[in-house]
Formats: sequence, C-alpha cells, structure tokens
Amino acid sequence: MNIQPSKKMSLFAPAIFGDLKKHAKSQQQNGMELIDLSLGSPDIPPAENLRQKMSELSALSSSYGYTLTGIQTFNEAVCNYYKRVNGVELNAETEVVQTIGSQEGLVHLPVAFCDPGDVVLTTNPAYVAYDAGIHLAGAKPYYMPLTKENDYLPDLKAVPEEVLQKAKLLILNLPGNPVPAMPSPEYFKEVVEFAKKYNIIVLHDAAYSEFYFKGDAPISFLATPGAKEVGLEINSLSKSFSLAGTRVAYIVGNAQLVGIMKQLKSNLDFGIFEPIQQVAALALDNSEEITDKLRKTFSERHKTLMEGLTSIGWEVAPSNGGMFVWAKYPYDINCIDFAFKAIEQTGVVMVPGTVFGSAGEGYMRLALVQPVELLEKAVEKLKTIRV
Repeated sequence: MNIQPSKKMSLFAPAIFGDLKKHAKSQQQNGMELIDLSLGSPDIPPAENLRQKMSELSALSSSYGYTLTGIQTFNEAVCNYYKRVNGVELNAETEVVQTIGSQEGLVHLPVAFCDPGDVVLTTNPAYVAYDAGIHLAGAKPYYMPLTKENDYLPDLKAVPEEVLQKAKLLILNLPGNPVPAMPSPEYFKEVVEFAKKYNIIVLHDAAYSEFYFKGDAPISFLATPGAKEVGLEINSLSKSFSLAGTRVAYIVGNAQLVGIMKQLKSNLDFGIFEPIQQVAALALDNSEEITDKLRKTFSERHKTLMEGLTSIGWEVAPSNGGMFVWAKYPYDINCIDFAFKAIEQTGVVMVPGTVFGSAGEGYMRLALVQPVELLEKAVEKLKTIRV
C-alpha cells in the first residue's frame, strides 16, 4: 500500500526534541552523567492535597462519564482566582472555556478565527505551537523580532501598514517561552490600543504568569482597561501547579470570542476527566500557598543559572520571571551543532534557539527544571566546552 501524508503535513516538521533525547541517552549509556535542561516539564510534584484528592476521586465509579465541557466548579474556581489574584471579574458561564492543556487551545484557536490567507502576528523566536495553529488554519504568520534593543518585546509600531490591514490575530507570550521577557501595564495598554485601531484579536499566552520573581502579583493582560473588548488570555495549570500530565487549561476573556471557541470545541472533544477538573479547581482555590512555594524555588534556580552563565561569558537575556533562561553562547558554531556537542562533552541537554525561529541562531534555551546544585554543576560543565 502506498501511503502518502497530506500536503499540509509538510508544514509540521518533526521536532528536534526526540533527537536530543536519543543522543543524550546514547551518551548516558557510554557513562556520561546527564543534566537535562531541555523540556520545561516541572520536576516538582503537585502539592500533596492535590494528589490525595486525585486518588480519592479516581476511585469513585461515578467519575468516568463524559464531562463535555468544563464543570461549574472548575469555571467558578477560575473566576475566583482571577478576581483574587488579578482583580479581574469574569462570568463563569460566558467568559471561561476549558481546554485540554494550553497547547491544544493554542493550536485550535486560529482555526476558530482565521480564514486561509489571514495574517497572524507572532514573534521570532516563539513557542512552536503558535506556528502549528497558524498553519492548521491556513493563515500566514508575520514574525515580529524579539530584540535586545526593544527589551525582547515585539515592536508593534514596526509592523507594516499593509500587514496590519490583513492581520486577524496577535499572539503574545509574557513572560515568554523561549525568551522570558516580562510584561508591563504600559505595554499591555499599548497592545489594547493597537488591537482596537486595527480590529485585531489578541491572545495572551499566560502559561508562566505565576513565574515572577519581583513584584507582588502576576500581570494579567485582562487587567488592562479595555482588554476584554479585544482579546483572550490562555493559562495552564501545567507549570504553575505542577499538573503538566493532567492536561488542563482554560481560555478566558471576551464573551463572544469564548463562545466561538466553545462552539469549535463542542465538535472536537467530550471534556476532561472530572477528577482532573476537581483537582484543578482545588489548586486554583489554594493558588497563593502553592505558587508562593514554587516561586521561591524557581527564583533561586533563576538566579543561579543567570549569574552562572554570565560568569562563564554567555550573554543572558535579562529577565525577572519565566521558567527558562535564554542565553547566547560565546562560540562560533551553529546552535544545533552546539547543542549536540554540549551533550557529548558535558552531558548538559539544552534546546537550540532555532527550534523557536530563525532569530534564535546562536542561542540556547535552558529550563529551570533541576535543583540549584545541579544547575551549578551544569555551569561548571559548560565552562569546559571546546569547539
């Protein structure tokens, strides 16, 4: 049988993560100690009360039916969290839609709002799922560079007028992946004015909103006056609550936009396992206690890796939050070759910057997913690289 993938599959190239893991495993089998800083998968387990709740609910015979949508308990927990933490009022019936992790929501959202040929404003570099969603919708990406000169924030004023006339959607991610640039109320105000002027939907990916190491609270896009008129915010419990494997997230904001996403999702899935939703609601209800501990740990890791890489001559993008460090290494070698060489010589596994876009050449993304002592060891190992 002659099996051929669709032409659209040419837009979905295999990710390099598998190759990095395979190479790392082969080095480990040869006796190399690995320090894996590649995937942003939390190494800290969920809080004990969340794990206990999951165990109790999963044992109930009544827990195994379809849920179809987010249960009311979950939607109300999201609303209470936003009011308590961000000062944002949300309607549990009309302004919340649950997604199966944020990646699912990110990939499907352009399908709901973009026609073939529409332009989506995204960044270079950017999280890989954004391009996947844009391609799935048949839309065209316009890449806004993230530069040191602009504090790694996309320069909305630099987008050509002819592009803006075709733009349907703007995707932002602050603090970001792979570049952990931080938002400010002033920048989000500029975004709202920009969106209103050009009639562009805004999607803010707030997956790392609880990973702030200065200030008193995360900055929500929806806390900006007028934000609910133009956009949405997507947030995941994967990082902030160490619930990555449960695949639970939500989109909140403009009621009309949320309604369109609900219509799309009603044709795609039958809802998330109810115990997961109940545990997610419990996590949101206890967010302050859980995330305070998380921030303390990640703040120490962030400081260790930022200062350590700087001390050995790497140029580290300034940041006060996020789950990653974005750093330029001091060697004349392309980033993919450097990533494999680093594994061979040091056992430190990192993600080459071009995975996230052409502007990532010369950079590495390092995830804060190891204890401080291993991060210190990783820096010492990286100091020994010879190219």
